[in-house]
Amino acid sequence: MNSTSSPFGAVGDVLGQIWTNATTPVDPPAQTVVLTMCAVAFLIVAVRPVWVITRHVITIAHEGAHGFAALITGRKLEGIRLHSDTSGLTVSRGAPRGFGMVLTAFAGYVGPGLVGLGAAWLLRQGYAVGLLWLLVALLGLLLLQIRNWFGLWSVLVSGALLVFVSWTLEPPVQSAVAYAVTWFLLLGAVRPVLELQVQRARGRARTSDADQLARLTGVPGLLWVGVFLAVTVGSLVVGGAWILGVAL
Repeated sequence: MNSTSSPFGAVGDVLGQIWTNATTPVDPPAQTVVLTMCAVAFLIVAVRPVWVITRHVITIAHEGAHGFAALITGRKLEGIRLHSDTSGLTVSRGAPRGFGMVLTAFAGYVGPGLVGLGAAWLLRQGYAVGLLWLLVALLGLLLLQIRNWFGLWSVLVSGALLVFVSWTLEPPVQSAVAYAVTWFLLLGAVRPVLELQVQRARGRARTSDADQLARLTGVPGLLWVGVFLAVTVGSLVVGGAWILGVAL
């Protein structure tokens, strides 16, 4: 029997095509497309009714960053929950203090911006389609750690949309979507930091990452918010320069 007619052969063909598409550089879109995608992403972040929905994507990146930091510092990741109010919770087991706990607590708010920065670097190299498939793979890994139904639904929907774009649409559209996603991560990383400080000023975020870091390190929570803001704005500036081809 011909191996390509078997289920395993068909799967191999699909994976081979995905690998080829992901590792083949594509020409960047016109600058007008890049700027249009930036404007679209800005509106998605700035318009509150839309942001209330799209913020779930930033929460996925936020909690994923917590989980990644926990793993690389040797903590045991117990699971991740994503909630309908755009909040999330990552539970890990290990020493209650020390570098691992500090990095795990720190990673959340800077995570989306750093992911966006990495995405901008891939776009700079011409791997727009590869970026989309990489995000699908990361969502697949994250799915293994989700511990509630809403979180499962959020990650599955996000992954399904990326698969649809990466598999069915034409390369110019795929490239435009990749730029829009990257702009969204870079811009969307900043707003939650600002929202965090507003909540802290109103006394509504006593268990926030910044306050947790303050208890772990003795450094005031406001300074940690400042660090979050510096990293996310810095990622936006550098990533935006890479996308636009502007020398810093």
